[in-house]
Amino acid sequence: MAGGAFVATDGGRQYEGKVTAFVLVTCFVAAMGGLLFGYDLGITGGVTSMEPFLIKFFPSVYKQMKDESGHESQYCKFDNQLLTLFTSSLYIAALVASFFASITTRLLGRKPSMFMGGLFFLVGALLNGFAVNIEMLIIGRLLLGVGVGYCNQSVPVYLSEMAPAKIRGALNMGFQMMITIGILIANLINYGTSKHEHGWRISLGVGAVPAVLLCLGSIFLGDTPNSLIERGQHENAKTMLQKIRGTKNVDEEFQDLIDASEQAKKVEHPWKNIVQQKYRPQLTFCSLIPFFQQLTGINVIMFYAPVLFKTLGFGNEASLMSAVISGGVNVVATFVSIFTVDKFGRKLLFIEGGVQMFICQIAVGGMIAAKFGISGEGSLTKGEANFLLFLICAYVAAFAWSWGPLGWLVPSEICSLETRSAGQAINVGVNMLFTFFIAQVFLTMLCHLKFGLFFFFAAFVVIMTIFIVLFFPETKNVPIEEMNRVWKSNWFWSKFIRDEDKDLVELVLIKMGLFWSHKNPQGGHC
Repeated sequence: MAGGAFVATDGGRQYEGKVTAFVLVTCFVAAMGGLLFGYDLGITGGVTSMEPFLIKFFPSVYKQMKDESGHESQYCKFDNQLLTLFTSSLYIAALVASFFASITTRLLGRKPSMFMGGLFFLVGALLNGFAVNIEMLIIGRLLLGVGVGYCNQSVPVYLSEMAPAKIRGALNMGFQMMITIGILIANLINYGTSKHEHGWRISLGVGAVPAVLLCLGSIFLGDTPNSLIERGQHENAKTMLQKIRGTKNVDEEFQDLIDASEQAKKVEHPWKNIVQQKYRPQLTFCSLIPFFQQLTGINVIMFYAPVLFKTLGFGNEASLMSAVISGGVNVVATFVSIFTVDKFGRKLLFIEGGVQMFICQIAVGGMIAAKFGISGEGSLTKGEANFLLFLICAYVAAFAWSWGPLGWLVPSEICSLETRSAGQAINVGVNMLFTFFIAQVFLTMLCHLKFGLFFFFAAFVVIMTIFIVLFFPETKNVPIEEMNRVWKSNWFWSKFIRDEDKDLVELVLIKMGLFWSHKNPQGGHC
């Protein structure tokens, strides 16, 4: 399938090309890296609410959950540091792995990093499925984390580099779409296995399936033109560019990629480079967007949904089904973002999502406060439980068409080639660090902050929405190698990069004798 010719609008350079079937299939296969992350996010909360799993690995939590004496608040039934370590250990491993993945992605290419991510995840899933003690369980989680770190580092960059500028947002969001599909599949599997004594083994072990799919898929994928040029394979790069653009006439875009690569080669230390003043916008957004993404509170819902619903009085089966419903909403809402991101832009989706999440969190917090109060004693009627589920689904939908996919899209598209691997490593690293933090402290925070936890996240949503309104410039339809002009035209970020460019222009004009300044009193006026 091929669409018509496209051009980049909003002032971007125009390149000839088509939206080819090859690039769509390639991006679909690569986006399967998101299945790994999504499956793990969805499977963890369901498994940690299964009684046979708790009896085998966390008997103290099971005893606390079954305590009918009234001594334990509803808010505190699952507050256990070893249980949260099982969930959060993956993310600290992913944090460390992302920095090694940055080097692999730059030196060996995006494709080998995706394969390694799938391989690590495969071994980790098998260890978890066959676990006989807590040590085996945690080691498996750490290997899963390494796999997630490699995939989250390489896949968004791969998608951004393969996609034409006009549909880069939609194709890059395929990664987030696969995350949401992974979450939904995990919730369905948890629901189906929850009644079996060893159902938790099936839930954890099935994670090997998306890992195998990614490993096999990455073997047959081609690497991106940017990566091939970066490693000196110019002929292969041009052939790949012609293939993904569906035309032989790619000379202009190919030359721009070579120019960008030559500029990048002058940079010996990408990590040192990205902290320079002229890269301040990239460093800021690659750090703050993943930070804010986690402080929306979404992963509280994603990997603790069954536990949260159970805490609020839903039965075991009802809590798992509620997680399935919210997971389904997540998938549908992500489709909305795919079809709107390149039409309405990133900024509008960020703002709308922020407003909707704020309203839902305030409503959820208020409702829990009214029904459970400070003591944590209370219950929900069927109607109230359904309304609470509706509010959580509305919140999930808002995230799924805004901060969810854009949290991966924006950092992967704003960095020039010389800082791209470092920028994406920072993005993944910050994301995993705060995912780890939220996973580790959420159940404790729920125990101590109670309903105030939802107000805590709502406050951060206000802060991040104001940040986007003031400082984020629109990036839709801008070719990835021309992103620098976006910063030059922005009211705030131009302060960090304009002076250097102005000095360079003046230097050239002085040499041509066309510019008068106190440094060159003999020159003419330009």
